[in-house]
Amino acid sequence: MKAEIIFENNQEKIEVHDGLYDLIERVVDTVLTQENFAHECEVSVLFVDDDEIRAYNHEHRGIDKSTDVLSFPMLEYDEAGEIVSEDVGFGDVLLLGDIVLSLEHAKAQAEEYGHSFEREVGFLTAHSVLHLLGYDHEDDEESRLEMREKEEKALSALGLTR
Repeated sequence: MKAEIIFENNQEKIEVHDGLYDLIERVVDTVLTQENFAHECEVSVLFVDDDEIRAYNHEHRGIDKSTDVLSFPMLEYDEAGEIVSEDVGFGDVLLLGDIVLSLEHAKAQAEEYGHSFEREVGFLTAHSVLHLLGYDHEDDEESRLEMREKEEKALSALGLTR
């Protein structure tokens, strides 16, 4: 495994089982492999409910509503995708960043979209890891489509289809 993943569960609405941890680890590793990320790294994943992610979203983005996932990258990249950050790790292990995932929101979206909870969590994890790797889709439709293609490629590789 390229990434050490630190999990914390701050919610009680959705049961968290070992399979969910394994799923997230596989998605993170798949995306890192597909992106040729050659560094040992650490990612933290925080499970929250909609109330807590709403507070994070308001505090960090100024948006006072719940969302499915938030990503907090620790690294900065240049236009070529090379890491330009300094002092962002311990020895050879880079701190890639933090993922805050509302399991409550993921469950609702899975039901809305008609696919499994595991597929939705996998999608949100892949999406977040791409953000941690410097991808952004906020203002660019082409970037959004590129991210979607990469997310679907990772999910397909893991058998997490719609």
